[in-house]
Amino acid sequence: MKVAKFGGSSVANAEQIKKVAAIIKQDQERKVVVVSAPGKRDENDTKVTDLLIKLADACLNGESGEKELVHVVKRYQSIAEELNLSEKIVRIIEEDLKARMASSKEDSRIFLDLLKASGEDNNAKLIAAYFQSIDLEAEYIDPKEAGLYVSDEPGNAQVLEESYIRLSHLKDHKKIVVFPGFFGYSKEGVLVTFPRGGSDITGSILAAAVQADLYENFTDVDSVFAANPTVVHNPVKIKKMTYREMRELSYAGFSVFHDEALIPAFKNKIPVCVKNTNNPSSSGTMIISEREYFLNPVIGIAADEGFATIYVRKYLMNREVGFGRRLLQILEDEGISYEHIPSGIDDTSVILREEQLNEEKEKRIVERIKSELEVDDVYFEHGFAMIMIVGEGMHNTIGLSARATAALSKANVNIEMINQGSSEVSLGLAVHQEDASASVKALYEEFFGGVKEETVS
Repeated sequence: MKVAKFGGSSVANAEQIKKVAAIIKQDQERKVVVVSAPGKRDENDTKVTDLLIKLADACLNGESGEKELVHVVKRYQSIAEELNLSEKIVRIIEEDLKARMASSKEDSRIFLDLLKASGEDNNAKLIAAYFQSIDLEAEYIDPKEAGLYVSDEPGNAQVLEESYIRLSHLKDHKKIVVFPGFFGYSKEGVLVTFPRGGSDITGSILAAAVQADLYENFTDVDSVFAANPTVVHNPVKIKKMTYREMRELSYAGFSVFHDEALIPAFKNKIPVCVKNTNNPSSSGTMIISEREYFLNPVIGIAADEGFATIYVRKYLMNREVGFGRRLLQILEDEGISYEHIPSGIDDTSVILREEQLNEEKEKRIVERIKSELEVDDVYFEHGFAMIMIVGEGMHNTIGLSARATAALSKANVNIEMINQGSSEVSLGLAVHQEDASASVKALYEEFFGGVKEETVS
């Protein structure tokens, strides 16, 4: 059995949905299909999810939302007409949207989740209707009825363990299951969405629940690349990679998966294959538990921007028991998570994402660190990018850090911080944001410049 998930670009219009149907017809093992909301049809288009956010905002602002509703319904109507579906499915979608708009707005987060999730939910209904119209035995499945239970955290739902048992019955379903991605339900019956990349998470959960032989993630690229193609010209394709490598690269800005999306598949050792809806015959990239890595210790290079550093200095810091705990407690009190903590004997730096900060928070944090920890100096610095060099073979490779630093030196890039994870699967380098692209290019040339093959594994 295979679980196949199709992203927004794969279900953006009728032409793409016809490709999806052909892919499902081609392989009878594809029994569970997870779909996203319609994505952009071209670079100037607007995703349905963004249209739904505008609709939700209008309703929350006390407006009727009629204008925004028309835009959403028109997208589905155009798809339905091109697929030769009856008006019935469009009426079902419109009535569903109106019912959601009339829901309680007491908690704006819950209301926003309810509207956003309609993108996937209604697209699943439409795609199931199309499958049926071309004699594919398929059925839309409601996540609530199926038993996809999640934590009550709007916009940041976590799957509850009991969901796997409840969802396991899907493997015995006689028809092709068409399942909406991105959301589940709390134990109280409230709709709650996953974080960004939520449809990938749904696909991974279902693959684990039905113990699929393979989880196929269909997108608009032939494979995962060793570097961002918008930064590096024609980067090599990755043929095979491990879950840990994918997670490290996703965390550092690879857009194929959200960094948490594969955890259910990873825990159940289910292989994942990234494939192209527009070129399904391509072998894609296999993501597996283990791989041979003697050809190249590095599998990929990624960059992510938007980091800040809290720099703290105190003489004999290393002898002060509990200093690190008290420092992190101050951040916890402000609801801030950290990414890295490189340190010396008299100083430490805490690297975190800037989106968690504002001027007021920064001022409070600095004042508390000064008064409670009695430090010699403390200040924030902004505008950093994290460059991640990732590969399972790195821990057996001598001189890799030296090669990386030499490559950046040649590119005239100043390294602000180096952090090697304890697993040694990744090496993190902090640079100023304006040097991010130059850093990726220099490191790609260093580690892949001599690679003649189209793919690496």
